[in-house]
Amino acid sequence: MAEASGARPPGEAPAVIEEYLSYMRSSRGVAAKTLCAYRDDLGKFALYCADFGDEPELADASRVQLFIADLSAERAAASSVNRRLSSVRGFFRWLQRFGRRADNPCDSLRNLKAPKPLPSVLWEDEMASFAHLPDEGKALWQARDKALIMAMYSAGLRVSELASIQVKALARDAGSARVDGKGGKERVAFFSDEARAAIRDYMPERLAVLRGAGAGACAPDGALFVSRRGRAISVPGVRWIVSRYAARSGLGKNVHPHTLRHSFATHLVNAGCDVRIVQELLGHSSLSTTQRYAHVNIARLKRVYASAWKGRGMRDRGSGIGDRGTDTEGQGTERKGQGTGDKGQGVTGGSAPAANAPEARARAGSSPRSPVPDPRSPHTAEEKL
Repeated sequence: MAEASGARPPGEAPAVIEEYLSYMRSSRGVAAKTLCAYRDDLGKFALYCADFGDEPELADASRVQLFIADLSAERAAASSVNRRLSSVRGFFRWLQRFGRRADNPCDSLRNLKAPKPLPSVLWEDEMASFAHLPDEGKALWQARDKALIMAMYSAGLRVSELASIQVKALARDAGSARVDGKGGKERVAFFSDEARAAIRDYMPERLAVLRGAGAGACAPDGALFVSRRGRAISVPGVRWIVSRYAARSGLGKNVHPHTLRHSFATHLVNAGCDVRIVQELLGHSSLSTTQRYAHVNIARLKRVYASAWKGRGMRDRGSGIGDRGTDTEGQGTERKGQGTGDKGQGVTGGSAPAANAPEARARAGSSPRSPVPDPRSPHTAEEKL
């Protein structure tokens, strides 16, 4: 058999896998990119089975286990191995559900332990600075770029969601828009007052570009963000625009479109917004995905705490700790009886020192230019672009 011998044309999956993918597309509404990932994962599994003369739907637990072991031996990342195992597990679950197999050979297999790095974010003062970069000259298209950055950040949009926004999906006051999220799920995204003002400033310029663009230009009620040729900006185009401003920002961070989404969620959590509300605003189907932003806040608190104590010593005298206070760069404090005597900027009685006040205010988003959305409000080549 051609399939069993591995002679199947490159990129062509077995008929049973194509049948499964068709089911996932029609009945489950799986996105096209997700289907491509499934096809790639299951295609590799089918080729692996073919090397042993097996059909993928007949593979047993040991075959799946060896497949995963070989991926690990090839130094594939744990997250990649787990994704492939998830695809194979879903395939066998479908076979079992429709009576084409009695068991699921993946039931006894567990995912590999994968590190869960905290998302990269810009703190409030950094985000304020980044959002206003288009105002500082040498902008690709000042009005568009400011509206693009502000809209993506203040609504926590994915880059694909931003690129797909249509003018006809905008509210009349430009304070919200309907966006298509993952899996074709539609939700309403809210824009901050500053983002709404930036979109309003951009709209007349957008219309002027469309009128002079000629054939091939977007319709007036089409894509919200367009190039100077009047065509809808693609996902790579959005990434390129953000990368250009990231290079000029001087922040020393790897800023990409998803960084703005991470920053939006983190700032809301820092401001005390309920995690379930943040989940709805981001369009997450699982609360556990949203909860990592609470971990970002905890990690930051640990860093601030460690920084505040760095270089500060404590003296043990008698039964008390720090009876003579804490000395920092020659600025000590003294404790006499029950009273407290402050000298310089020390803290008495061994109390935890406060973080640097200007830095704390900046990190809390007190900058008057900070575009942080209020969680209590619902408005909570260069020439081509």
